[in-house]
Amino acid sequence: MPRIPLPDPADMTAEQRAVHDSVVSGPRGKMIGPLRAVIHSPELARRWSALGEFLRYSTCLPPRLNELAIIVVGRRYTSQVEWWAHSAAAAKAGLSVEVIEAIRLGEPPAFSDQDEAAVYEFARQLVQAGQVDEATYRAVERRFGARGVVELAGVVGYYTMVSMTLNVHDIPLPDGVATQLSPLPQSNGLLTPLPAARPR
Repeated sequence: MPRIPLPDPADMTAEQRAVHDSVVSGPRGKMIGPLRAVIHSPELARRWSALGEFLRYSTCLPPRLNELAIIVVGRRYTSQVEWWAHSAAAAKAGLSVEVIEAIRLGEPPAFSDQDEAAVYEFARQLVQAGQVDEATYRAVERRFGARGVVELAGVVGYYTMVSMTLNVHDIPLPDGVATQLSPLPQSNGLLTPLPAARPR
């Protein structure tokens, strides 16, 4: 059960309905996840939606790398809705099932692609320590430039906010969808430590 009312469109104020209609007519196509709670603050929801739309669909990173960063965040915070939505998007974008499953289980993923390894390590360090080391920062910057490293940090930060919002309000998965993440033995509550990738 969510902790907060999740209004149907018919029950929304005019301001809320305008945000809802903007979201469902955009690339998301529907309103799921954190916006269902954030709609209680329509102006925040409007700005949130615009930022999220850019960070999901319009960064300079290839979609599989964007989605990889997002699922690292989702696993770190054991965010069920985030993981459900973005693990499927990551697979559709070309991230291997083996990598996705290793992250889900909190095991070291093995990457054959150096860009994937660099993005994983950047996202992993940032969600665990709030910082990345110099070598990891420069690996992303060399491949994607200053814009890429700024946008990747933005993706990780934004989806951390998404995870926290989903978790704090207990936003449920869609009906009929089973949870895919379990707290792991090495976790601290919902916070899952993520291992470095293993050599391939």
